[in-house]
Amino acid sequence: MTVGCVGMVRLRISLVFESGARIGPGKAKLLESIRDTGSISAAAREMGMSYKRAWLLLDSINQAFTELVVTAAPGGTGGGGATLTPFGAEVLERYRRIHDRAAAMAADDLAALALRARPEAGPKI
Repeated sequence: MTVGCVGMVRLRISLVFESGARIGPGKAKLLESIRDTGSISAAAREMGMSYKRAWLLLDSINQAFTELVVTAAPGGTGGGGATLTPFGAEVLERYRRIHDRAAAMAADDLAALALRARPEAGPKI
């Protein structure tokens, strides 16, 4: 079982900044994928999204802070690539820590709700 998931109940954490910027599970996964692949395009492919969508999400993260989270080198012959900055690694680490702590604190409540949850959603009305 993954942290933050008990039976049919999942915990999703989104950080919402005063500016309106948000970091949630999708952006955290994108940052992890860039960290692991070294490429925005590879990360986008891995997540099933367009390069443009990934770029827009990254730009919104970079705009949320006074320091860059991701840096990218222009593509082309023998070029390209993206990396998390040290601050970007810190943002990702802090997001994951917030999520894990919240999940640990909510585990009993999530389990209690999971026991009473229907296995599948009912009809939409």
